[in-house]
Amino acid sequence: MSLTELDRPISSRQPTEPLHLSPLELDSSTPPPEVSFIIPVYNEEENVQALVEEVVETGHRLNRSFELVIVDDGSRDTTVSRLQTLILQYPQLRVVCLKRNFGQTPATAAGFSHARGKYFVTLDGDLQNDPSQVPEIIDMLEAEGLDIVCGWRQNRQDKALTRKLPSMIANRLIGAATGVKIHDYGCSLKVYRAEVAKDVPLYGEMHRFIPALASIDGAVIKEVPVSHRARVAGTSKYGLSRTFKVILDLLTVIFLKRFLTRPLHMFGRLGMGFFLLGTLTLLDLTVEKLIFHHNIGTRPLLTLGVLLFMTGIQLISTGLIAEIQARTYFESQEKPIYKVREVLTYS
Repeated sequence: MSLTELDRPISSRQPTEPLHLSPLELDSSTPPPEVSFIIPVYNEEENVQALVEEVVETGHRLNRSFELVIVDDGSRDTTVSRLQTLILQYPQLRVVCLKRNFGQTPATAAGFSHARGKYFVTLDGDLQNDPSQVPEIIDMLEAEGLDIVCGWRQNRQDKALTRKLPSMIANRLIGAATGVKIHDYGCSLKVYRAEVAKDVPLYGEMHRFIPALASIDGAVIKEVPVSHRARVAGTSKYGLSRTFKVILDLLTVIFLKRFLTRPLHMFGRLGMGFFLLGTLTLLDLTVEKLIFHHNIGTRPLLTLGVLLFMTGIQLISTGLIAEIQARTYFESQEKPIYKVREVLTYS
């Protein structure tokens, strides 16, 4: 749609044209659905047609009102144009177009921000997740009072060396580090209560850690086996390089889970340890110098003692600064990690 078309009053447009509405305009003009399917996509032109058809079919089986929010993460192919055509066929479809490729985590955050449902269902855009189990998963979440239900891919249709093995190692490492024992953190098929999903801040590659982050506030989480399908079109956007990002983000999750509200406890422990070691080392050298008249000026132990002493002071200072930052974090307004170009919807 051209800029001149956007300048025309809404009433003068053809009724079959997709409208460009802000989230506030949309929320005030239509009642919120009960379920929101949220799917980030990037260069999935060969899959979006089947993806939308399958999810909408599943949505009709829910016997609940639903919407499909697809977040285009800066695709460079014809994904957006195909989605714009699909909007004319499926009124439940909304497309959030990001200005560039931000990554899956920001795209997921954009979906959470623009979704209006009571329950959020996340899926991958490559058709490897099977949405047919979603109705029973939502029923389970309601019946058992759960906050998050995570899919656990059975008979996973991925390469063993580059996908399955790194994933297995990462899942065990994440479970051990966070205390949230989930077999398959990487499975995108998850169902959330909207208030839980919206309350989790997402940065870096944190989308896979949402259950661990939500557990900080006491979220009730369950894992269920789900089917998994081989990719039939398009190419995977992930490789072994993602493993290092996951490890770095895991360190962040550990810190957030254990020390978010008390960072001085972490930095202070390390700092006091180094400070005491440095102090004892320097005291020992002082005794040798003053009482036994030993030459300590050329001894490596003197350098080590000074280094430990100064490192301890620096770590304690870092902890104090982190305490101030933590308070600022809880009191300040959070800033979005994405920029939306437009929101496409049907009217």
